[in-house]
Amino acid sequence: MDTNFIHPTSIIDEGAIIGEGTKIWHFCHVMLQSSIGKNCILGQNVFVGANVTLGNNIKVQNNVSIYSGVVCEDDVFLGPSMVFTNVINPRSKVERKSEFRKTLVRQGASIGANATIICGVTIGRYAFVGAGSVVSNDVPDYALVIGNPARHTGWMSEQGSKLHFNEQGFATCELSNEKYRLNNSIVEKVSPQEC
Repeated sequence: MDTNFIHPTSIIDEGAIIGEGTKIWHFCHVMLQSSIGKNCILGQNVFVGANVTLGNNIKVQNNVSIYSGVVCEDDVFLGPSMVFTNVINPRSKVERKSEFRKTLVRQGASIGANATIICGVTIGRYAFVGAGSVVSNDVPDYALVIGNPARHTGWMSEQGSKLHFNEQGFATCELSNEKYRLNNSIVEKVSPQEC
């Protein structure tokens, strides 16, 4: 039984793969050779380019452009009107399709409204990119980055709560009580016994 919903105003090119339970709303275009996982939601006016891979349980808000070369792992959130690029130095009269750069958004990352992600970067697991930020460098796991250019200003839990590390390098998520450790600028989730 097909559990997908695709609004009749949307265009799904032949050869695109759409996972079970995925909802695609008004005026979207999903191009050939793209793959969208299970239980995703694409809001109104979303463009998914050829050879894009979206994992499972991804939320794509209205007016998002996801160009060729982008890979999003499971549980990624893409905020309204954010955009990815795929060429570093575009020119209208110079074709650079052979120069598309891969951009990787790791599991659980969130990208805020109107953010721009310059091609070729990796957004780390559960990282948080603030609204309107311009990301031109890799973002570490659990990092909070904001601004233009985006700069690292803190750390976020998997639940989306800001982490405040004590002198011993441990923090507790205010939403889940899960524990995290900061060591040499690397954050990892730990068991309560390790704190």
